[in-house]
Amino acid sequence: MEYIVEKIGMSRTISNPSTPVTLLRLLPAKVCEVGENSRAIVAYAHTKTNNKAIKGQQKKYGLSSEFNQFATLSVANSEAGDLDTTPLNEAKVLKVSFNTKGRGFQGVIKRHGFSGGPASHGSRFHRRPGSIGNCEWPGRVQPGRKMAGHYGNEKTTVKNEVVSFDSANGILVLKGSVPGFNGAMGRVRIVK
Repeated sequence: MEYIVEKIGMSRTISNPSTPVTLLRLLPAKVCEVGENSRAIVAYAHTKTNNKAIKGQQKKYGLSSEFNQFATLSVANSEAGDLDTTPLNEAKVLKVSFNTKGRGFQGVIKRHGFSGGPASHGSRFHRRPGSIGNCEWPGRVQPGRKMAGHYGNEKTTVKNEVVSFDSANGILVLKGSVPGFNGAMGRVRIVK
């Protein structure tokens, strides 16, 4: 079973020793149409996006104007209606998928962990990547060479244990950290 979640932030348990936890808020969602293998079209509320295509889908499935985003998820429902969250009460381990924090254009030291050169005067080699090519043959830079470039904002999936689930408020508490910034949207999938 899959669910759309929003990352609230991190905290820790009161127990001794305390455990670092991440808080995720389950977004209210409606199942529009259930297909094969429990795959379903699910509508959820996110941003204020509104256009003719979204209005057409809302009219087709009889949704209110707040449900303006659609996703295909594996669900426990057998028919259309509110998304069934009861499987989360027994869940022990979840796979959590988020985009990592975007860090823009970064150099090789931050992006790939290169060590750089000496910081002393006159070295003229501090944070640069160094030599990138070969000699006369093959006379080009090899594909896959680690260089400076865009770093972060990539989809990452991690496994986390479930500490608790508050079904009344839709708050999911997971052990450890998950990728992404506070307020980021992602998915969780029940593993066991």
